[in-house]
Amino acid sequence: MLWSVAAVGNIFRHCWKTPMPRFLLEKRRCLLPRMTPVRARKPRERRKDSCHRSRGISWQPLNATTCSARSRGTDLPLEYVTGDLRDAASLERALAGVQRVFHVAADYRLWSKRSQDIYDSNVGGTKNLLEAAQRTGVEQFIYTSTVATIAVDRSELPNESTDAKLEEMVGHYKRSKWLAEREVRNAAKAGFPAIVAMPTTPVGPWDWKPTPTGKIILDFLNGKMPGYVDTGLNFVGVEECAAGHILIAEKGMVGERYLLGSENLTLKALLDILAQITGLPAPTLKIPHGVALGVAYAETAFSRLVGREPQIPVEGVRIAQHMMFVDCKRAQRELGFQPGSATAALQRAVRWYEANGYIAPRRAKKIAHATAA
Repeated sequence: MLWSVAAVGNIFRHCWKTPMPRFLLEKRRCLLPRMTPVRARKPRERRKDSCHRSRGISWQPLNATTCSARSRGTDLPLEYVTGDLRDAASLERALAGVQRVFHVAADYRLWSKRSQDIYDSNVGGTKNLLEAAQRTGVEQFIYTSTVATIAVDRSELPNESTDAKLEEMVGHYKRSKWLAEREVRNAAKAGFPAIVAMPTTPVGPWDWKPTPTGKIILDFLNGKMPGYVDTGLNFVGVEECAAGHILIAEKGMVGERYLLGSENLTLKALLDILAQITGLPAPTLKIPHGVALGVAYAETAFSRLVGREPQIPVEGVRIAQHMMFVDCKRAQRELGFQPGSATAALQRAVRWYEANGYIAPRRAKKIAHATAA
């Protein structure tokens, strides 16, 4: 579930989520509602039928951060207009003349002062966009869900056919995504051309916020992870995840779900890979879930008193009590999805954080020396 990254790069190369509802729309063909600034990168091979004229829709008010982030996408042919997932009228205006929608927006947080905000964006926003798409005659609707809606405890690895229940969803983010996905699947059953993409845990460059997933990597890089808990996730490179969305649009079946993932890794294995990449020592202290949960409750209570976001959200620790390993073979078999290795994706993430000043200077020097050696 520590997905964040709704990165849909090759849809328009790289997207990463931030807390502000934003959208990206191709003027002639595609709409990409998103919670993230766009970063362009020249594709390895430009598809003849790929989207090429785009409009970005920004939620007002803009601040210095979003303006700066917007400038990072200046090498993309984007036209920005104003809109909001919670404003149905703005969505209908944005969808005028659009044939294909990639709904990659989500409020991806494991803690919020007002949990209803997560539901308003993830569930209410999805319903608004579905209704606007139906009214304006959209021909294809790709919804970016999450592995979290099916990664539940089962005797066999969960996959796209796993029937997870709402009561199995831990926390507001998971519940909101489960409810939003249900809206999309119900629309597909009623005849609307909707398909569900289910990224696992994307990692790679341009997670500038960072997302909860990126924070795991950064905490390791900055020496803020004294130990680990026994948990596991499926990881995928953000670029491959983006390319997977394109494959779903081209080859996916209406009403179906497709997991976009690569490797199942325990948190300990992830930290060991990061240690190999950076030369920094991996934590060796295994922290019992009960201890971690107690610390999370205490830290959350203290954070509430001082008015800041908790560094160890209770929801995150509760999620970590479950292994989120899944079987991702369907997209590979039916769509030709070809994910790269998690190690390569983590290398790209580390290099990007290093190049963009996210790592404390002393730790960055250690990484540089280890790399040079």
